[in-house]
Amino acid sequence: MKIAQIAPLAESVPPRLYGGTERIVSYLTEELVAQGHDVTLFASGDSETAARLVKCTPAALRLNPAVRDPLPHHLVMLEQVRQRAQNFDILHFHIDLMQFPLLRTIATPSVTTLHGRLDLPDLMPFYRVFNDVPLVSISDDQRAPMPPVNWVRTIHHGLPRDLYHFNPSATGGYLAFLGRISPEKRPDRAIEIATCAGMRLRIAAKVADADLAYWQAEIEPLVRANPLVDYVGEISEREKAAFLGQATALLFPIDWPEPFGLVMIEAMACGTPVIAFPCGSASEVIDHGETGFLVDSVDEAVAAVHHAARIDRAGVRAVFERRFSIERVAEDYLEVYLSLCDKGRPLPLKRPAAHRLTEGLR
Repeated sequence: MKIAQIAPLAESVPPRLYGGTERIVSYLTEELVAQGHDVTLFASGDSETAARLVKCTPAALRLNPAVRDPLPHHLVMLEQVRQRAQNFDILHFHIDLMQFPLLRTIATPSVTTLHGRLDLPDLMPFYRVFNDVPLVSISDDQRAPMPPVNWVRTIHHGLPRDLYHFNPSATGGYLAFLGRISPEKRPDRAIEIATCAGMRLRIAAKVADADLAYWQAEIEPLVRANPLVDYVGEISEREKAAFLGQATALLFPIDWPEPFGLVMIEAMACGTPVIAFPCGSASEVIDHGETGFLVDSVDEAVAAVHHAARIDRAGVRAVFERRFSIERVAEDYLEVYLSLCDKGRPLPLKRPAAHRLTEGLR
């Protein structure tokens, strides 16, 4: 198939550090190329891909201090997509909603994966107007606030099998918190859980400008006052495997409708169980007692910490292999693409086994 992947411009594809959507776009794009499809990626010019790259801005917008408003840059990208639309079988958007008016003016089929939260009141009138646009959700829970729209499928995220190596034992003796410092991610709750459990907590997280006041007023004082807590800052993709793989468990104590939570399956890929509050997608991702624990309170989380060592880490990795590989994601999207194209073509053959990523534990 001839497939266009349209990515946000805030980060490169893949992102240098934090950037969940751009990371998923990268994994999906590379897997589709590996399976023999003709893929074009619309993204920032510093992106790296085996696909054909259309450079829609010289570099990721977040890295350019001269950029004040990302909207004009995205509109220029949409014009580039419009000019080339007839060259593709399918247009796959990952940029939320700004392309919707354009889609009614072009004949090429499209699908939009919604990566963010959908419980914001300003979104409701918009989606009532554009209720015919084909949409993919990244969890069933993500759909809950929406008016009737054209959902075509829920497709959970996935990762390349060889991205994170399986770690059969938690050699670090600590709990991990990975992601972003913000009120809804509840790093304060993670600190409380670790303190009550008497275990070290290592926090590897980005502090965005919007959350700097929260960090300075609420979280930094807790970190400084607690000898069990170590803030290591934002880490790279290469550092994640060791950080997650050596942890006894990942704490995911969120307090918001998380659309997916990529860090949960990153931990599972390493064999590390996840202790999560059942908000958003957590109950769809975590198999309670098998890949981690779903808890409703700090006390339950502390109890789960003490049970985490009993979780079969090989079993955690096996669930990741079965449910959250990027091959499964690509196959799901190909089914969506073909159904929207309505061409009745069979799914393309998978690449030869010798060239596929190694399966099983590492």
